[in-house]
Amino acid sequence: MLRAALFFLAIILSAPAFALEACRDDVVFVQGEETELRFSIEVAATQQDRSRGLMFREHLPRSAGMLFVFERPQRVAFWMKNTLIPLDMIFVDQFGEVTRVHSNAIPHDETAIPGGDDVFAVLEINGGLAASYGISAGARLRHPVFLQGSAVWPC
Repeated sequence: MLRAALFFLAIILSAPAFALEACRDDVVFVQGEETELRFSIEVAATQQDRSRGLMFREHLPRSAGMLFVFERPQRVAFWMKNTLIPLDMIFVDQFGEVTRVHSNAIPHDETAIPGGDDVFAVLEINGGLAASYGISAGARLRHPVFLQGSAVWPC
């Protein structure tokens, strides 16, 4: 019995810390091939919130971001009108899998940045972080908005 308890404790202690942390609306976890990250986020779930996004912000903390969530998977495109800081845009399907990353979007640029088909969410973080952390297509996000019965990294 003691041996089994020690074995179970060893498994828990060796598990990644983020795998044990509870899902919350204000946090998104990102898991790439060699990294697990935690970002404090604001959720933009209404059309009004998504339209404003991170416009007019002069600074975004390194471990912060915004998660844009849509009612259903769809084709989306973003732009940088009135956005003052460079951003990485991480396009995600309804299961929490990254399908595309656009790095270092240029402030004030009104050129459309397509995310592809079947985009359910977009995580915006400071420009250059996706590359420096190794976030690319196939990475996984963990957050309550992703289909929990089918999420690639469920809560």
